[in-house]
Amino acid sequence: MTATDTQNPRRVAFVTGATSGIGLAVTELLARQGIAVFGVARSGDAVRTLVKRLRDEEGLEVSGAVCDVSSTEDVRSAVAEAVATYGRIEILVNNAGRGGGGRTSEIADDLWLDVINTNLNGTFYVTREVLSGGLMQDGDWGRIINIASTGGKQGVELAAPYSASKHGVIGFTKAVGKELAKSGITVNAVCPGYVETPMAQRVRQGYAGHYGVPESEIQERFNAKIPLGRYSTAEEVAGLVGYLTSDVAASITAQALNVCGGLGNY
Repeated sequence: MTATDTQNPRRVAFVTGATSGIGLAVTELLARQGIAVFGVARSGDAVRTLVKRLRDEEGLEVSGAVCDVSSTEDVRSAVAEAVATYGRIEILVNNAGRGGGGRTSEIADDLWLDVINTNLNGTFYVTREVLSGGLMQDGDWGRIINIASTGGKQGVELAAPYSASKHGVIGFTKAVGKELAKSGITVNAVCPGYVETPMAQRVRQGYAGHYGVPESEIQERFNAKIPLGRYSTAEEVAGLVGYLTSDVAASITAQALNVCGGLGNY
């Protein structure tokens, strides 16, 4: 059963970081399920390209806008545009995020703050705006899904800002999930492990530079950590997001669920 198998023939979703990696896979999946998707990202060209492709090639109901989730002004404007376009937002996927790290003794203030502002504060800003300006609380059904990380459950070497931000996203998820439990709005975190995305490539490059080895060796080291022996795909992560938007997932809330090939069983 999908979210469109309800008495309401169409749901409305707001997806951040919608043009690349997991966010792109989520946008495509939800739109193909008949959900109207409003996707946002920092690149206007990327948003326009995504919307045009999904509309023209597949006839899907997709719109979007430029939005830096670390800007409360951008968030307010994008959510208002989404509501004006499709009506009340019922599904929120907080996916926008960035990596970042290095030796903790050498991490610059700007890097630390940008990772926290994007990954953690951005999740808060968008959630707050969708619950109020996005009118989610006006109904009796809603889904908030935050893309966290297995790195939000354990420390990640040379990635203190990223790991700290994703721990925060999980804590935020559990707190808001309990707060909204009786409202019909569920709140969950999806925690990918290693996923093949453009950000994953940048992470491998960063580790390769730090250790002075080829990127292929870093890839081999990471694969060796994963019981399945491979990275997850963005589509596999999106599949769990899609399930959490369904009516049969109504009793799942305040949880942090892994999609990681067995990397973490916690």
